[in-house]
Amino acid sequence: MEAVRAPGEKAQRRLEAVRSGQGFVVTTGQQPGLFGGPLYSVYKAITAAVLADRLEAALGRPVAPLFWTASEDHDWADADHTFVVGVDNESHRIQLPAVDGAGEEALHRLAMGPGVVACLDELEKLLPPTDFAAPYLDLLRRAYTPTATLPDAFEEVLASLLEPLGMLFVQAHAPALKRLSAGVLRAELVGAEAHEAALAARAAELEAAGYGVQATVMEGGVNIFFKGPAGRERVYRDGDAFVLRHSGTRLTLSQIDEEVSADPSALTPNVMLRPVVESAVFPTLAYVAGPGEQAYFAELQPLFEAHGVGMPIVFPRLGTTVVETKIGKVLDKFDLTEADLARPFHELAGDRAREDVPDGVKKALGELRGTIAQGVQRLAEATREVDPTLKGPVQHVRSVAFDAVGDVEKKIVQAVKRQSEIALQQIEKAHAHLYPESKPQERVFNPFYYLVRYGDAFVSDVARSFAAALPPFDREG
Repeated sequence: MEAVRAPGEKAQRRLEAVRSGQGFVVTTGQQPGLFGGPLYSVYKAITAAVLADRLEAALGRPVAPLFWTASEDHDWADADHTFVVGVDNESHRIQLPAVDGAGEEALHRLAMGPGVVACLDELEKLLPPTDFAAPYLDLLRRAYTPTATLPDAFEEVLASLLEPLGMLFVQAHAPALKRLSAGVLRAELVGAEAHEAALAARAAELEAAGYGVQATVMEGGVNIFFKGPAGRERVYRDGDAFVLRHSGTRLTLSQIDEEVSADPSALTPNVMLRPVVESAVFPTLAYVAGPGEQAYFAELQPLFEAHGVGMPIVFPRLGTTVVETKIGKVLDKFDLTEADLARPFHELAGDRAREDVPDGVKKALGELRGTIAQGVQRLAEATREVDPTLKGPVQHVRSVAFDAVGDVEKKIVQAVKRQSEIALQQIEKAHAHLYPESKPQERVFNPFYYLVRYGDAFVSDVARSFAAALPPFDREG
């Protein structure tokens, strides 16, 4: 556990209790993100914390929550931005300019550069000027500096926000962690062919049972990345040696051993091997997983078995939608639910406008369509004896007429929309808060809008609601 960081007294006590050999950890993890990333990163951590508390009470043994920061990830484009709802009730994307090595090198090897200062300034302008704002902005400016990496800053922010929950942290590239996991990584290289066959067989079983496969088993692929000439490269089998995907560099096992001896961070696990490494190094009782992760854990049992490591219990991440009072009033005013706003706004606005069309207009449109249908039917019957081939042109008249009525209806709906502009603006504001970018709020928005609005109570309130949502545990169950 020497690779683990324990910020705060509660976390330190939990770490010591687990380190004594009598405890467990509930782990979760996420790729680092700008200014803490999307809300669900915080929600994953809070889920792990409340689950650890509940399991500790049920088992009578120490259980600590541990957050694994995926600092070895090299996908800069996934980590370099965040979205925040501004004081204008609009969604704004803040993006960190790319630095040399972005997209090739692991994130822990890349300083953010001077562009992060402008990002912080932009964030400050977008956030509401509340009494809570200054301490949070100070935290962000301390963490997100030009010389800091995204993983370091991300962990610093989460450590501060979650300190009351006793959260432990580890970064994937931590030297102590690399030493402890070296045996698993080498065993994966040695057993790559057998492991691939076992994973492929499991994937085939899942597909035959009607389940989709989340993580594709690549032919010849090893569940390992190597720091090569082209940055962090996927390793493939090549006879009795290995080849790096992008650079084409060929390496023997002994050459890889030499590289790892000089730099333990040269080898990193991929998404399938990482959970095995985690459970091999830490006494992992449960893992808090997002929806996609839950799906690919079903594929991993053969890999755990190959390494002689027990699989953790996979627990679904909890989530919530923050409905502020001002948004709740809009929902109540227009008799809408959160689920109603899950649809794209243009569809919602169109349906709303159609509902607001006067009953007399709706009735007249219906009668017009009925008259057209009846008239065309009578004409078709009357012309059947004259020339049966006239059926096509007569039906064409029907289609043209209905299209024309549809065009008129659209114009009526647009006119109603213009008359209902204020109402639609209010609904659009609610949509932007709950389903920005037409996605669930938790997958888009940064947590600092809510922290600046509601202070530390935001984290504690989410933790209480998550704890209340957990199923009951006892020593028998």
